[in-house]
Amino acid sequence: MEKIDYKYDEEELLKQLKEYIDSTYSQHYATGKIQTTEFIIDNGHGIGHTVGNVIKYSQRYGKKEGRNRKDILKILHYALIMLYVHDLETRQELKNIDITYHPVWGHYAN
Repeated sequence: MEKIDYKYDEEELLKQLKEYIDSTYSQHYATGKIQTTEFIIDNGHGIGHTVGNVIKYSQRYGKKEGRNRKDILKILHYALIMLYVHDLETRQELKNIDITYHPVWGHYAN
């Protein structure tokens, strides 16, 4: 596969985002206990929770601690969790109608 010459430094930025996300799993509220976000998702409020946090950190950017890069990382992390919840809910809906969505192929299959 040919190496992509990313115009906006996406490869490095994705690496940094992964490092940030990895660091959140070692924080005090994530070790050995259920995370609040996990509880909220399990109770059917995942999309609202993640959208709310994307909005929260988007609105906060530039206000708390100035133009805080960490707020952008939080926005991206919650957006990834939102994508996860979307896929989870989509799979569940499809399971209920007995059709399988194949995420790699990007379409429904029997």
